[in-house]
Amino acid sequence: MQTTSHLLMIRPVDFKFNQQTADNNKFQVASEQSNVQQQALAEFDGFVKALRENGVDVTVVEDTLDPETPDSIFPNNWVSFHDDGSVFLYPMHSPNRRLERRKDIIETLSQNFEVNHVTDLSFFEQQHLFLEGTGSMVLDRINKVVYACLSVRTDEEVLKNFAALTGYRVVSFTAVDQQGFPIYHTNVMMCIGEKFAVVCLESIASTADKIKVLESFKATKKTVIDISFDQMNHFAGNMLEVQNKNGESLLVMSEQALKALHGTQITALSEFSKIVTAPIYTIEQNGGGSARCMLAEIHLPLKK
Repeated sequence: MQTTSHLLMIRPVDFKFNQQTADNNKFQVASEQSNVQQQALAEFDGFVKALRENGVDVTVVEDTLDPETPDSIFPNNWVSFHDDGSVFLYPMHSPNRRLERRKDIIETLSQNFEVNHVTDLSFFEQQHLFLEGTGSMVLDRINKVVYACLSVRTDEEVLKNFAALTGYRVVSFTAVDQQGFPIYHTNVMMCIGEKFAVVCLESIASTADKIKVLESFKATKKTVIDISFDQMNHFAGNMLEVQNKNGESLLVMSEQALKALHGTQITALSEFSKIVTAPIYTIEQNGGGSARCMLAEIHLPLKK
């Protein structure tokens, strides 16, 4: 299935602007707030509440003060969970983000979910090659297609390794912002749902790449909803389709992302899913990631 009703979220204890990630994440801007952690915590708790009120099962794990991991609120970059019981750990670009990988979290999840095998790709860090989970990769789980915009955080060699291990077909391309700077993660410019694809087509500069992506959408019967650079910059590409416990489709995004969308786009998306939002402006500004980045989907089978 493309969607799940089970999500993992990490509750922050020391969220702040991460200098180590700022060079290649142009969505990230240090705020002048003195209470960034307190604001982020309030936003996090409000987000969890909104998801649970809409029937989503959220496993919340508390972060730890030691080691120092200011971006731990974005767990989808270091781990992914799959419906065959497999777990993947990923090579991370920034040294302090590598510290986010916690095997105790996987052990906690294994109490309720089947974990059959853990594949650790973090050894690629020794070769300075990186692939930051479902930030770097946007997965069409139904059709086994992985979409990835290549960047310093998304290396083609590691991507091919993941695809070989999982049986996914790779659709890779280059995506840039208005200044021609590479977009750091695919999931800020693209979202794949069961029946739709949200994408910032103007960020894909190469005509050949654009055609390749659109042909893949056509082959997999996705309705395409194109967003602009400006909408992407307000995190309108950083969405995730999930389902609630009744199997109803929900499209999760930030309040900022929803406000950036036009009425026709909202109408089109609402045909597929109920839209669920939360205000997470402090997290977005300082972390350079939004709603989708905060959610690690748990596709593992439930224990019987």
